[in-house]
Amino acid sequence: MKERTLDIEFKQAYQTISGLSQDQFAPDVMLKLYAYYKQATYGDHNPDYTEHNETDLRNSFKLNAWVQLKGMSIKTAKSAYINIVNTL
Repeated sequence: MKERTLDIEFKQAYQTISGLSQDQFAPDVMLKLYAYYKQATYGDHNPDYTEHNETDLRNSFKLNAWVQLKGMSIKTAKSAYINIVNTL
């Protein structure tokens, strides 16, 4: 898939999922979407990333899901994100 086409499809997938209620999806699906989105837009997790709060269990799960994708290319993360959205 061409990179420009991938970027367009990624943006469309993000807009589609953003317009839906998070209550519609299982927590594991939401974690995957979060992790692939972060990997696709920021790349590997930066330890200086400040959104993480160790006392907040929800953010800890989100951060862990993202860290597990370390080393995945941005292109692969975008494709995975698009695939998840398309299956929903």
